[in-house]
Amino acid sequence: MSRRVLIAGNWKMNGLLSDGVALAHSIAERAWDKNCSLLVCPPATLLMAVGEEFADTPVAVGGQDCHVAENGAHTGDISASMLADLHCRYIITGHSERRADHGETDEIVQAKAKAAWAAGMAAIICVGETEAEREAGDTLSVISSQCAGSIPDGATAKNTVIAYEPVWAIGTGKTATPDDAQAVHAHIRADLAKRFDDDMAARTRILYGGSMKPSNAADLLAQPDIDGGLIGGASMKAEDFLAIADAVPQDA
Repeated sequence: MSRRVLIAGNWKMNGLLSDGVALAHSIAERAWDKNCSLLVCPPATLLMAVGEEFADTPVAVGGQDCHVAENGAHTGDISASMLADLHCRYIITGHSERRADHGETDEIVQAKAKAAWAAGMAAIICVGETEAEREAGDTLSVISSQCAGSIPDGATAKNTVIAYEPVWAIGTGKTATPDDAQAVHAHIRADLAKRFDDDMAARTRILYGGSMKPSNAADLLAQPDIDGGLIGGASMKAEDFLAIADAVPQDA
């Protein structure tokens, strides 16, 4: 079943106003006629300005995180409804850096995904194993556990995207081989079929999020269960981000 490839850029905590606007402008100028959907998730401080650059272009904007509550006494936090008010269409939930730096559990990730849905957005739910877990041969069991705990009941192909991001490959330059990445993606899809149904599993996009770059994108995106990328460092250069988009197979 055909799934529209999604190439999503996560700028993380990078970029001042002038930098972000310039980068967004460079991407917007060359974002047309891509054989995929494009998404950029800038820091919250840049969402309005970057969103204006992407208005009336094929590039969507998204948030990097949200609070589980819609409003309240949560100093420094941002609710999903606030992100929706800035025309975000997606929210990243459960990124490994949030899990590690802020102690986010599967339960918290699940609650944030529900908050994204309630605000009318899709959740990009991240899962991935550490290097120690990989070396112990626990990759698939860790992924299954995180999916079970982080994906809420009621997940559909419309409101949910899964991102497999091996922790050992994020920002390290290391990348899972296409065969290894495909094996994990296929495992995630099989878990979705068991928990939900075959149709939901077949329609849900599963992204690869471990150091995808122009040099390896084509091989990764050629795999049958890899439906795009959650791009970190390479999304901070318009040429690299768009080169990844150009690597999407024409028959995808």
